Amino acid sequence: MTVVQLCKHQPDNDTLLKALSKAYAALGEKDSALRAAERAVMLLPRGKDAASGPTLEENLALIQAIVGEKSRAISTLSQLLQTPYDSSYYATPITPALLRLDPIWDPLRSDPAFQKLCEEKKP
Repeated sequence: MTVVQLCKHQPDNDTLLKALSKAYAALGEKDSALRAAERAVMLLPRGKDAASGPTLEENLALIQAIVGEKSRAISTLSQLLQTPYDSSYYATPITPALLRLDPIWDPLRSDPAFQKLCEEKKP
């Protein structure tokens, strides 16, 4: 059974939608990727689950970056930098250092707003 078929049988499964969004993004299906990632966030918002909900926002930021929605990805990442949560991709929530070092964020590197997110805040 494919992820698409699983999602049809379990339309409210945020984990499946997260996987589906990545598959669509890899295939270059921008609208479908964004729709799946946004639906996952809607199903488990941070207000409902403050520890796990933001992991779906992290996935949304990744999808936004992959499909070329740079300003939206940067906005999502900006919110995540201010949010304690359990990352599903990293062992820690998003940090400026992770943004600087992880090549997954390369599509955003040239954007000055992204570069600002990568700066460590000094007390």
